[in-house]
Order: sequence, then structure tokens, then C-alpha cells
Amino acid sequence: MARTLWKGAISFGLVHIPVAVHPAIQSARLDFDWIDKRDDAPVGYQRINKRTGKAISAEHIVRGYEYEKGDYVYLSDDDFRRANDVATQTIEILGFVKAAEVPLYFYDTPYYLEPDKRGGPGYVLLRDALRKSGRLALAQVVLHTRQHLAALLPQGDALMMVTMRYADEIREAPDMELPAKRATARETEMALRLIDEMGLDWDPQQYRDGYREDLLAVIRAKVKAGKTHSLSQADEPAAAPGSAKVLDLMAMLKQSIDQGRRTPAAARKAPAKASPPAKSAARKTAKKAAKKTVKKAAKTSASTRTASRSSRRKAA
Repeated sequence: MARTLWKGAISFGLVHIPVAVHPAIQSARLDFDWIDKRDDAPVGYQRINKRTGKAISAEHIVRGYEYEKGDYVYLSDDDFRRANDVATQTIEILGFVKAAEVPLYFYDTPYYLEPDKRGGPGYVLLRDALRKSGRLALAQVVLHTRQHLAALLPQGDALMMVTMRYADEIREAPDMELPAKRATARETEMALRLIDEMGLDWDPQQYRDGYREDLLAVIRAKVKAGKTHSLSQADEPAAAPGSAKVLDLMAMLKQSIDQGRRTPAAARKAPAKASPPAKSAARKTAKKAAKKTVKKAAKTSASTRTASRSSRRKAA
């Protein structure tokens, strides 16, 4: 079943056509993940509170408009709807223009319009009338908290809506050094002949993303050659005794970047109080004495862990 992005109605004159809006495009891009090449750990994305550095859930996030430096007004979904109830529920047709008069760079994202049972007759009427007129319906609609200019046009048995850019969104041509010289009549004639010889009937099915296929071939070759990596999943961080502080993504990334201060894997699994006296003794004694102290502390720590595990098994 098609995913519905919006429900409302097409409105022009006294005609009211209830419709649903569905996406008309899908991404065929290859999906690449970010990975830390030093330890094959995936790099994720989180919403981070910039003050605390901690991740937060979507339920705690609101949209804010900065009306003065540092001062915000919070807006809820109801606020966006109340701003203009009609605009948020209506595809309002402003008029009908010849399709050839609209430059291609104004077009943006296409959507399919599906009528409900009540809107069927009006939907068919508008679709067929547009096809016979050779014009498109110019409309406005609010999607994702923004009012878009849009074109409605027939596509087979369906009506399609294509969002458009406003004129102030199209940049003026930058100050470029363009050739002032004009082509000669002979050159123009030759170019027109070449264009005519290379003329095609529009058939979008014959075109493919060749670079995507080439890149997939490189990927398959690497897999076949065994040049692959198995990602290491991050361990669940254990809460430190007597502290409510939780490790967040930013802290873990900083620890990964700071190679010199990273704790060895074996030490990460050890208890939080693992033999700190050994380091203090090592600083105050000679190298030989320090080695003995560290070894002794390690044995003591191992004995403590063994006793602790034994006690837990007995308690269980």
C-alpha cells in the first residue's frame, strides 16, 4: 500500500476533490554507512543536547523560532495548523498555464494524487480537461510546514502534483565571463544538422545510472577478493558505581579519536576500581620495583574478581 504523506482536497471554483498525496520518487542511491577504520566500529547519528552533550529522544524536541538573538518562540504541530486551516488542508488551484511556458528549473518534487470515493468524478473531470487543454493547473499547497507552489498535470490515468520553486528561490546568473562572439551561420547550420541526426524519442526506461553499476562492480570485486570487514558492535556502557552519569555518543567518539588515552580492551572489561595503587607505587619507586608492584596488584585484582564471582554463584 502506498505511503500517504498528506490528505486534503483539490479546490478550484466550486469544485472540491478530496485526495491523498503519495510519493512519486524513490531513491536508487547506494547506501553507505560511516565506519571508524581504526576499529571497524559503526559511527552513528544522534540528537544531542548541546549544553549537556547527552542524546535526547524526539518527544522532547520542539521547533523554535528565534525572534531576537537568544530568544525563541516554541511552535507545536497545532500552531502550524492554526496558522491557516484552509491552506494546510487544500491544494488551491490559482489558474491554468501552458506547460511550455514554465522553465524546467522551476520544477522540484513529484507526487501522485489519489482521490477518495467521493472525489472520483471530479478527479476524472480535472484530469481529462487538463489533458485536452494542454495546460497545467498552477496551485499552492502546504507540505511539511511550508507553502509550496505546485503544478497539477495528468500522468496516464492519474493526476500528478509537482512542487515548484518560487521565483525568489532561483538565483540570478553569477558574474561569469561569457563569450560575446556569436556562432557563424555555417557553424549554426552544422550544429542543427547534428542535433537533428541525434534526435531521440523520449524513452526514460532506456537510461540507467551507469556509475552506480560500475561502483557495484568494484564492491563485488572487493567481496570476491576477501577485502571485507566485520563491524565490531559497541559494548553497553556500564554505569559507574555511585554515579548517575551515562556515557553518550560524543564522549565515546572523543575517546576513540584520542588514541593516546584510549583504554585497552582488556582494561575496559575490568572493574572500575582495578588496582589504582599500582600506578601510584610505580611513580615513587624504581622501574624494577614498579614491575613487581604492578604484577602483585594484578594478582590481587584477579583473586578479588575470582572471589567475587564465586560469591555471586553461591548467592545465586
